[in-house]
Amino acid sequence: MNDLLSAIILGIIEGVTEFLPISSTGHLLIAERWLGHRSDLFNIVIQAGAILAVVVIYRERLWNLATGLGDPRNREYALKLALAFGITAVLGLVAVKLGYSLPDSVTPIAWALIVGGVWMLLAEWLAARQPERSEITWRVAALVGVAQAVAGVFPGTSRSAATIFVALLAGTGNRAAATEFAFLVGIPTMFAASAYELAKAHGADAAHEDWGALGVAFAVSAVTAFVAVKWLLGYIRTHRFTPFAIYRIALGIVLLAAVPA
Repeated sequence: MNDLLSAIILGIIEGVTEFLPISSTGHLLIAERWLGHRSDLFNIVIQAGAILAVVVIYRERLWNLATGLGDPRNREYALKLALAFGITAVLGLVAVKLGYSLPDSVTPIAWALIVGGVWMLLAEWLAARQPERSEITWRVAALVGVAQAVAGVFPGTSRSAATIFVALLAGTGNRAAATEFAFLVGIPTMFAASAYELAKAHGADAAHEDWGALGVAFAVSAVTAFVAVKWLLGYIRTHRFTPFAIYRIALGIVLLAAVPA
């Protein structure tokens, strides 16, 4: 397949799946089996495009938090974001020290998609029976931090799914509030992860990278993520996450059936 077309497809996949609760890492690992393996640098850059889209969407909220720290509510919310990010960072460093690396086989991803889908259905059922509250408590913030770390260890889990549903089950019964916190804490988390991976990237990756295709993939990822997140934020106001759970389960089953015995 033409390298530019392959880069565009991977940019679209990253943009669509990074913040939808269906696992971007899992989808990219699967796609690369057919489109060819890409460098770590390529994957870092297209992820940065998706993050940039969310920064643009939440620019007013981020600006208000940054300039309104004199307001106790803003200060407390910012500290809760910092707590969640700090927990994720510490647990992530522990995983690195233990020598953990993402698997490149389809089977564990397929099982993570299925288990995560079932968990989402159960979590939806439980969350629907909780009071409608928009407050992000310290407990919610801490558990979101743990959920991010777990999602980073198990590809196919989905960072957004893990954090949103943990927030819902831990006491934030409002989907919009849970999603906003999950996305906002994802910005520093994913930028930090991208910076760490970029620092590890070998000079050979940069020397042999097709920068034209990479630039196009970055732009495609950013635009696609912007559209996907804007759509999701409108969707969750009146809909549940059930279709995403069903999709995950179906995809996992198809992948298991397609994997050679």
